[in-house]
Amino acid sequence: MSHTAISRPVVSCTLLVIALCAGVTACGSDGNPLSHRPYDAADQISFNAPSEGRKKADPDKPLEVVAEDSDGRITDVTAHDAAGRYVAGELSADGGRWHSTTPLAANASYTVRVSTEDEDGAPGRKVLTFDTGKTTANKRLNVTFGPKAGTYGVGQPITAQLSRPVKDRSQRAVVEGALKVSSMPAAEGAWHWVDDKELHYRPKDYWPAQATIQVRSNLEGIKIGDRIRGGTAKPLTITTADKVIAVTDAAAHQMTVYKNDEIVRQIPVTTGKPGYETRNGVKVVLAKEGTVRMTSASIGASDFYDLVVHHSVRVTNSGEYVHAAPWSTGSQGYANVSHGCTGMSTENAAWFYDTVREGDVVKVINSGGDTMAPFGNGFGDWNLEWKQWRTGSALTAGTPEGPTTADSARLRPQSA
Repeated sequence: MSHTAISRPVVSCTLLVIALCAGVTACGSDGNPLSHRPYDAADQISFNAPSEGRKKADPDKPLEVVAEDSDGRITDVTAHDAAGRYVAGELSADGGRWHSTTPLAANASYTVRVSTEDEDGAPGRKVLTFDTGKTTANKRLNVTFGPKAGTYGVGQPITAQLSRPVKDRSQRAVVEGALKVSSMPAAEGAWHWVDDKELHYRPKDYWPAQATIQVRSNLEGIKIGDRIRGGTAKPLTITTADKVIAVTDAAAHQMTVYKNDEIVRQIPVTTGKPGYETRNGVKVVLAKEGTVRMTSASIGASDFYDLVVHHSVRVTNSGEYVHAAPWSTGSQGYANVSHGCTGMSTENAAWFYDTVREGDVVKVINSGGDTMAPFGNGFGDWNLEWKQWRTGSALTAGTPEGPTTADSARLRPQSA
């Protein structure tokens, strides 16, 4: 009985497979043009770059693909160079013409894949290759990424220093579109032009903890402006550590330190007294400097002081620190008596110094001071709302949130 019960389903499965195979054969009927193997569309298209011999295409001219057959049309075009850089393009509404909308690189080898269809809807394919020649451009725009490779806190921005100023918005779009940042885990982010020679990149929110962030430039050989093309850039990889955020409530005279969103320590502090109020807002740890001599002359204070300060953590270029202040322990937790720094006991300062790293977040609330400037005095990047941050991008300003055409992975052609 048991042998019979097992054998019947096997026979049924065999019959089912035969039936499915019959169905697949039916689907492969010659009556469906899409089932045909794509034909060679060489006679149906033309493009404006030499594909044979030693002659090379002019990298200063856009690439153009045209449908020569009036009964057929182009359905898709992808073009990329040997380095994997895709060329953006636009396809006319009637499928008669595709042209590139981003510049070609000089001294590069390109592969162009063109898809077509004839009047009956049958698909055609053609793969074209060509090389670009040298350029008359005699100026190079090099890029230097920051910070140095290493492990940082989740508030660390990425910086890009340009060797030449870029003022024109369309040229900025070319540069920005070639500067690539990726993270694992992924985080939505954008570049912001600080000035003509510097860009910062940050996520919408802080970086994920324990993330790997990779930065590279695809700008080499790309035309930026008249006689200016992209130069070299050394790629950068950094990682993030745990998420450490210190929040100082200047009115309550307390600092609360969070690690991965959990409170790990509450510290009585003193901040800037009237006339020297500590800046509000988000700052990023710039350096752990240890023992530092601090004088009234360094900040232009009217009352004299000259102190050797231990466990000093710098958060602004102008001299704001979190540090040990054993001379003010009687005021810590009760009053603000400093010249703008955040002071605490030597024990707490030693713990704080050992806990934080460059790139960690130090936030001050409820102080009478101004808000930390976004740029020019350290990293105040996080004091711009995300909407404001995106307005500093040559690609995302004025666009809805989400990936732009230039950010799309394959930069597919678009209908006009």
